[in-house]
Amino acid sequence: MKKTWKPTVAGILNLFSGVFAFISFVGLIIGSIVTSNPAIFEGNVPPVNVSLICLILAIPYLAICGLCIVGGIYDLQRKKWTLALIGSVAAIFSTWIVGILSTIFTALSKEEFE
Repeated sequence: MKKTWKPTVAGILNLFSGVFAFISFVGLIIGSIVTSNPAIFEGNVPPVNVSLICLILAIPYLAICGLCIVGGIYDLQRKKWTLALIGSVAAIFSTWIVGILSTIFTALSKEEFE
């Protein structure tokens, strides 16, 4: 089995997407906390609960973060191709260009995995 650069690059891209998803998660949590204060809106109450929307959007980002990081680790180890591919596909929802590249590199390097 010849080792190429593709799984390594895919793993690094997955880890980048996972970190980006985690930063987005933290930003949404902070946004939820900030918008829960009614003084922010200065009497102009929005027609929707912005704090709740931020919390609802934060949950998928946490799941995407976990999948990307797990997929990146399996990419770097060249083990469990299915989980590495799932992590690469999840990366599309975090950073779509990086996720597409990661998915392509993981799919092309299937024979390098155990």
